[in-house]
Amino acid sequence: MLEQASDIALSKAALSKDKINFYVGGDLINQIISSTFAARTMGAPYLGVFGACSTSMESLALAALLVSTGAARYAIAGTSSHNCTAEKQFRYPTEYGSQKPPTAQYTVTGAGAAVVAAEGDGPRITSATIGRIMDLGLKDPFDMGSAMAPAAVDTIQAHLQETGRDPGYYDMIVTGDLASVGHPIAADLLKRHGVPIAETQFNDCGLLVFDLAKQAVQAGGSGCACSATVAYGHLLKRIAKGGAEAAARRGDGRAALAAVLSAGREHSLHRACRIHRTLIDPKEDFRCNICGHFWSAGRSASSASCCSTLPS
Repeated sequence: MLEQASDIALSKAALSKDKINFYVGGDLINQIISSTFAARTMGAPYLGVFGACSTSMESLALAALLVSTGAARYAIAGTSSHNCTAEKQFRYPTEYGSQKPPTAQYTVTGAGAAVVAAEGDGPRITSATIGRIMDLGLKDPFDMGSAMAPAAVDTIQAHLQETGRDPGYYDMIVTGDLASVGHPIAADLLKRHGVPIAETQFNDCGLLVFDLAKQAVQAGGSGCACSATVAYGHLLKRIAKGGAEAAARRGDGRAALAAVLSAGREHSLHRACRIHRTLIDPKEDFRCNICGHFWSAGRSASSASCCSTLPS
């Protein structure tokens, strides 16, 4: 799956494998063997990373660092996970048939890869905030959401403080795999810490990747592929379509990570065309790529005049 995801990413970027300067990847298996085999097929210099559920954003940040420093022109960040192998290695083999509590999460079987380049038409990686280890002593292997929530909150707060931004700067802030247990805890902690998280859409890949009402996945998704498939698939498509001009993405885990994806358009800084509760005051002429509404520079307009048919 990781080889296929890498091939698809290369195809979309119109690049051949020999153009890739570095392959940065990891997974959940011993010796990150899945990524190692994928890197063997890729044939590019390989940097293996193991950040558990943060691997997708950790590899993306490292790939961006290589490109931004001039060490590489093209780099691939990729990761994968598989439900059965994760269950066998970290919990109980599937054939054992052990029961799980509602707090348990379902490792996503999938893979995701992204090509990072010095130039191009895709969204830009503008910054990455590396999180700290936050261990509050939770020891239940079937309740990872509660264990990871403090690290998610600490990293989001660090990112906002270091960039001088409010949550409302972003159209979305999405955690990696806190799922239905950890995500409400994170939201509550942010509110308690005085972070106005209600200014933005606060969501989680573990909640987006599955339909919890129809699929037996307990609290939701988890694993390396959880944030990779949602970020590189669903969220990037939304950015491309104008549904989320800027998104804060982080991969969870005790060593947490936040990476910011930005479309690089001036109007994204003003959160235009998101059914705002505020006024839109662009600094330059632009046309909304959702509804086609046009604004002249300096003209304030009510948010109701743009994308008024979209749900808030």
